Amino acid sequence: MSCHLSVQRRLLRVAAGACIASLICACSKNAPPPAAAIEVATVTVTPHLVSFPEDYVGETEAINAVEIRPRVGGMLENRVPIEGERVKAGDLLFIIDRQPYIAALAQAKATLAQSEAALAQSQRDLERAKSLSEIDAVSQQELDAAVAKNQANRASIDAGKANVKSAELNLGYAVITSPIDGMMGRALLRQGGMVTANNTLLTTIYQNDRMYVNFSVSEQRLLSMQRQLGRAPSQDARSPPPFRIFLADGSEYPLAPRLNFIDPAVDSRTGTLALRLEVDNPQQLLHAGQFARVQVAAQQDPSAIVVPQRSVQDLQGKNYVWIVDAAGHAQQHDVRMGPRVGPDWQVQQGLKAGDVVIVDGVQHLKPAAAVKATPLVAAAPAGT
Repeated sequence: MSCHLSVQRRLLRVAAGACIASLICACSKNAPPPAAAIEVATVTVTPHLVSFPEDYVGETEAINAVEIRPRVGGMLENRVPIEGERVKAGDLLFIIDRQPYIAALAQAKATLAQSEAALAQSQRDLERAKSLSEIDAVSQQELDAAVAKNQANRASIDAGKANVKSAELNLGYAVITSPIDGMMGRALLRQGGMVTANNTLLTTIYQNDRMYVNFSVSEQRLLSMQRQLGRAPSQDARSPPPFRIFLADGSEYPLAPRLNFIDPAVDSRTGTLALRLEVDNPQQLLHAGQFARVQVAAQQDPSAIVVPQRSVQDLQGKNYVWIVDAAGHAQQHDVRMGPRVGPDWQVQQGLKAGDVVIVDGVQHLKPAAAVKATPLVAAAPAGT
């Protein structure tokens, strides 16, 4: 009986083992295959020389802008040039009604002629009085009166000449010409309007063959520029910091500007210092009053670490990048970023030389995910 029970137990063990083996085999057949490696594009961190530029908002200004205001009043009789047209120094701009000034000049000349006639008569009377005084035929009082009258008539001549000169000037001022070569702005008064002497603004002439670009830098940036030059920046510095001008559409202005002026005093309200660039404007691309972006090169970092901006992720105000570890898995690394340099971004802390940073394909990553890294096609290093 005991022998029979022992045989049954062996048979049960064999059957159980067979069942377990079959179950294990079935489970292994239904198990999902391992996840495929995610394809990503990477760059290897290589410190190199980078120059970090700083951008400032600048405003253009004509190198010379002259407001045209009349020196005499009256009705605006004619406006000669077309608005926005180039004019040369001496070109006719406006004509004010000259008839009142022609009449005033004629009156001044007539008054001068009367004074001249009176002087001639007083001169004869004086000579006659002097002759009579030699024989005591006139009193000393009468002689003194003749002398005084003659002197008064001479003064009237001087006053009359001054009045004629003033009338001639006023008549000339009724014809307004351009004082400089430049571009005529909008005419602010139309033909037939009344102008007031030294008050009414008729137009503005802009000399824009060269332009100023005004901007301001901080005290800290000024000190950096001074260290860059080894001395305080000046207009005749042989090696001024490079400046570049970018227009509203983002394109770079083709001509290089020159440092023209540095304000000797810092604005205590803003803590900034005013600087002015001068640049040629032969194609009239720059206009007075437009905004431009001034880019000033900062000091160079000989061992800067930069990565493409699209590789940097942001989470609640903190930045991180994905890197490929030695086992070929993706890992997150927190980083502290510096200034942007073109399409790249400086990493001030969190990466070291040799780290492999994932640039493209980050949207499919999760920590410890297996990746298949392909080097990104390298572009020219930014800022070099």
